[in-house]
Amino acid sequence: MRVFPVYAPKLMIKHVRIFLNGAIWVKDLGRLEFEKGRFMLPKKSQPKIKQAVVELNALIEAQNQLALLA
Repeated sequence: MRVFPVYAPKLMIKHVRIFLNGAIWVKDLGRLEFEKGRFMLPKKSQPKIKQAVVELNALIEAQNQLALLA
């Protein structure tokens, strides 16, 4: 599990694209798990965690679309 002392979306996405399955820990959000290159929404989560997961998955999808065009 990698620890991120700050919320850094680009670094987190890079980590997820490399490892595909696992977990990361972000200082203000806590533990975020990912499978198959996508962040998984915890069953019980605060609104800021849900917003972060949606944002990160949107950024991953955008990068995937750019890779298909290249």
